[in-house]
Amino acid sequence: MDLKQWIRDVPNFPVEGVIFRDITPLLQDPKAFRYALDELEKYCRTKEIDVIVAIEARGYILAAPLADRLGVGFVPARKPGKLPWDRIREEYQLEYGMAALEMHADAIKPGQKVLIVDDVIATGGTLSATKRLVERLGGQVVGFACLVELTFLNGRRTLEGYDFFSLIQY
Repeated sequence: MDLKQWIRDVPNFPVEGVIFRDITPLLQDPKAFRYALDELEKYCRTKEIDVIVAIEARGYILAAPLADRLGVGFVPARKPGKLPWDRIREEYQLEYGMAALEMHADAIKPGQKVLIVDDVIATGGTLSATKRLVERLGGQVVGFACLVELTFLNGRRTLEGYDFFSLIQY
């Protein structure tokens, strides 16, 4: 199935010059969404995983059902100020500015095998920051899975040495 037909291009969002790849149409189509989850699940099943960490907010849409299908835990990586418990923070560079993510300080147990999931990889900054959070807590990152990869931004280079999977490439 060609999933690109369900990805909408939104020019100049969130800033001038950026083309936002909107996955909302894919999520609205039950067959396309199920197919995408099935394909991501196939990749996940090639890994030994204890927990999936997902990035706010669209990463949650993919990761929560994957965690359920795999029978593993789910951990959210959130924007600052959203988590109510002791947390750790990691700042990173976006393709259009700075940002930060936080996780609960007890979200990952030392030695847990972690798969990190997000909707899109652009420059790789968000995934790299999440990787650093997981590793600071003693987790072992076993791979990354994204629905969409913007290959022209070469975000994979920030994840060298780690297994990476994307379903749709631009």
